[in-house]
Amino acid sequence: MSLSLKGKTAVVTGSSRGIGKAIAERLAADGAAVVFNYTRNSKSAEDAVNAIVAKDGRAIAIQADVSKRSEVQHLFDEAEKAFGKIDIVVANAGVYFNKPLSECTEEDYDSVFNINTKGVFFTLQEAVKRLRDGGRIIATSSGGTHMHFPNHSLYLGSKGAIEQFVRALSGEVGARNITVNVLSPGFTDTDMLPKEFQEFASSMSPFKRVGTVSDVADVAAFLASDQSRWITGENVQAGGGVV
Repeated sequence: MSLSLKGKTAVVTGSSRGIGKAIAERLAADGAAVVFNYTRNSKSAEDAVNAIVAKDGRAIAIQADVSKRSEVQHLFDEAEKAFGKIDIVVANAGVYFNKPLSECTEEDYDSVFNINTKGVFFTLQEAVKRLRDGGRIIATSSGGTHMHFPNHSLYLGSKGAIEQFVRALSGEVGARNITVNVLSPGFTDTDMLPKEFQEFASSMSPFKRVGTVSDVADVAAFLASDQSRWITGENVQAGGGVV
């Protein structure tokens, strides 16, 4: 099902690969002008942009490290220069981390929280300032925050904070008819899912498989659409029934 986003502009952080790239591509397929964001992987982002433009879509790629407020501001400045006012923001940029809590260093903590938490916080702040009334904000967390995973304290802690940002922010922008929701993918077939988890992950879903990036992008497309106007402050699980 295609959800019309014609005339809308979307900014998707961390969209040079994986789930973020799939979300950006799906929003473009639904008619939105899309801003791909990357930190280092310029080729993948540019390839995605070129493919969209070749089909008469509208897209650009902008480099920005979301852990730095000035670069997030630059990302939104360039987005507005290219396409005008913004309607949809997907705060997706993040890194995966797996290490026992007792072995985590201060550097580990800073590295994970700078991207996964501070980066999303800066993106949400900028989204509130730039979004049209009636806009959509989506922040990517993880289905793992509802589970007990050893060795994932930093990763899941950084994602859990995002969920609280969204709950509070939804009440701050509701008067502008802006929705704010969390999208929590479960086990998804990307380079962030270790190969040794594949069989275990498949066994946990009633569907007996891991998710695809398209599975998750379809849910994001709904949350970005007008059809989701009555959903806000929620944590939407896109994990194939894994609990």
